[in-house]
Amino acid sequence: MVLLHVLFEHAAGYALFAVKEVEDIGMLLPQVEQSVLNLGKFSSVIKLSAFFPFKSAQGALENINAVSEGVVHADLKLFLETNLPSGGKKKAVLGVSDAKIGATLQEELNLSIQTGGVVAEIIRGVRLHFHSLVKGLTSQAASKAQLGLGHSYSRAKVKFNVNRVDNMIIQSIALLDQLDKDINTFSMRVREWYGYHFPELMKIVNDNSTYCKLAKMIGNRKELTEEMLEAIEEITMDSGKAQAILDSSRSSMGMDISPIDLINIESFSSRVVSLTSYRQELQAYLQSKMSQVAPNLAALIGEVVGARLISHAGSLTNLAKYPASTVQILGAEKALFRALKTRGNTPKYGLIFHSTFIGRAAAKNKGRISRYLANKCTIASRIDCFSEVPTSVFGDKLRDQVEERLAFYETGEAPRKNLDVMKEAVIQASEVAAEIKRKLEKKEKKKKKREKRKLEALSTAEGDDEEPKKANGEAEVRENGDGLKKKKKKKQAAEEEPEDEDVLTNGVDEATPAKKKKKRKIDAVEAEPEEADVTRAEKNKKNKKKKKKKAEDE
Repeated sequence: MVLLHVLFEHAAGYALFAVKEVEDIGMLLPQVEQSVLNLGKFSSVIKLSAFFPFKSAQGALENINAVSEGVVHADLKLFLETNLPSGGKKKAVLGVSDAKIGATLQEELNLSIQTGGVVAEIIRGVRLHFHSLVKGLTSQAASKAQLGLGHSYSRAKVKFNVNRVDNMIIQSIALLDQLDKDINTFSMRVREWYGYHFPELMKIVNDNSTYCKLAKMIGNRKELTEEMLEAIEEITMDSGKAQAILDSSRSSMGMDISPIDLINIESFSSRVVSLTSYRQELQAYLQSKMSQVAPNLAALIGEVVGARLISHAGSLTNLAKYPASTVQILGAEKALFRALKTRGNTPKYGLIFHSTFIGRAAAKNKGRISRYLANKCTIASRIDCFSEVPTSVFGDKLRDQVEERLAFYETGEAPRKNLDVMKEAVIQASEVAAEIKRKLEKKEKKKKKREKRKLEALSTAEGDDEEPKKANGEAEVRENGDGLKKKKKKKQAAEEEPEDEDVLTNGVDEATPAKKKKKRKIDAVEAEPEEADVTRAEKNKKNKKKKKKKAEDE
């Protein structure tokens, strides 16, 4: 009796192999491991006892998902129950590649499971020679099945909601930070470059983007007149500064500058201005994306800080898995490990320091408020990650709680209980979610109506095109029918003419009355053209007489 059976999961189906004789120690020798590559030697060790092919691609995907999650599928359970030998003094040992599925099989089917060691080597050989061990399966078919199942399995794992992708937030916040650095560097370069010509402008205007706009507009300071005062005031939004720029341009200590240098300065400053405008657009995009992906976190701590937390954690799901103590010092890892190494004080806050709450708290309360804020951030991130309908109700309520805690540290006024606040938030969130669902249903109904109208319009257009075709077809049929009728009449007439001739020539008076009627009709038809010829001749004679009379009168 074979005591060891090996289960192999393939894209084509489940296979159960019976192992004849194997030594645990000898199997791991290099010579034996090399012999696994030879099909003849390997087939003498194992034998295919049963094979269960998957009926469809969907069934294969369901089975492989169950195996990857460590769940015994109904097909696998039935396959093992029917094909594994039962009874005997010793139980049959089942070898599996994954210990996770092995544990669940041991619990559900009460089997003795073996993983690793000899089983791993046998499965390696089975994987290599599987298409040769199973009858009717070619290597090409096996590779196609593996490719198709691999694609469908990957698609099923990567499925996500397009509107709630946190990768876009990670990229946009990284680009925003890089733009801030670049704009700062470029604007300082513009200040230094244009400062040779107009150094007084640096003291009057502190904002970098405003300075670049003014450098682009003013150009040569000697050409600055009172007519340009309104344009300067529009940029600076201050009449006093505009007048100061005009006055300082008249008595400036700067050096003269050539036109080509001015052109380069103006082009570079225009690039910096365009970068600042793009940064504003990117920040607006980040705010809209955060309101879709993590509305509660954005309402609690702000869009930029919330995006930095998601970016540092790697994803919103990873942030939701973190405890509050990790979120509190997220971004201050170097300081934490340095403090642990030197046995100093650990940091109180990391990225959440950039929120307004910690800056507003007193020095002695910064650690307390950062701990409380980190706790609320973890709650908000978990709600955002696992809620179906994104709403900012919980974020607003959590923000109110942090405000109340700050007031409690300053004035001693007791804040509301967390249970009461959450009950209110749940009621409001359910109402908001119901409204959002109604709006979505209305949109879907409108879409369906539009699709129906389009289909109806297409069907009517096709019907209009078919009607003239039908009319043309009917006309053709009628014409063909008339032609056929005429041909039939001509044939009948041709057939009847010789019969009449025979009657006349033979002089037989025993002709049938039907034949006589036909003869009369033919005579009448022949008489009609003769009468028509007579009338035409008479008309011609009359016309000639009239012409003669006219000629005689003249």
